[in-house]
Amino acid sequence: MISDELEDYADGVTSPWGEQLRALEARAREELPYASMISGPVVGRLLETLVFLIHPTLIVEVGTYAGTSAIAMAGALPPGGRLVTLELQDEHAEWAQAGIDASPFADRIEIRRGPALDSLAAIDEPIDFCFIDADKPGYVDYYEAVLPKLSERGLIAADNTLRGGQVLEGDVMDEFNRHVAADPRSAQVLLTVRDGVTLIRRA
Repeated sequence: MISDELEDYADGVTSPWGEQLRALEARAREELPYASMISGPVVGRLLETLVFLIHPTLIVEVGTYAGTSAIAMAGALPPGGRLVTLELQDEHAEWAQAGIDASPFADRIEIRRGPALDSLAAIDEPIDFCFIDADKPGYVDYYEAVLPKLSERGLIAADNTLRGGQVLEGDVMDEFNRHVAADPRSAQVLLTVRDGVTLIRRA
């Protein structure tokens, strides 16, 4: 959505990841099939900052993939906080688990495998922060499953809500964006960070 030069500039003036996350991201880009699905430092630092501000007890992530975003968020959790990340594909979960186990935050992160809606239904405690970054046609269902479970000051962050500009053509992410915008239960803002990150709270 912005030029490569501006993307590089944003990377250059964003606090870099630590050595472990940098190495994990680089290895993920070499070994995993979809580099665009990896949360890099700009989105990762945004998520980390939101976690730092919210002080969540429970984070739920929908879509683990490489595990970089889970590790980034876990690093900002307060004492006693934990992160549950949901992943459908066993091979992705296994790859991410190895990186999580090698991180300083393995005791804060739990990967739950299987359909995300089933895992979300099994969560019976308030969700303080939820990062949605999985299959795009499922976003509306994930939103509907998470919103009633949000704590009073809970927040949802949905990734890729600009979808490379395809939202202007009425794609599936446009449907999600308009679904959320029309919901009187929530208030939201779409940030033009990378491929779009929408922040959603209770109205």
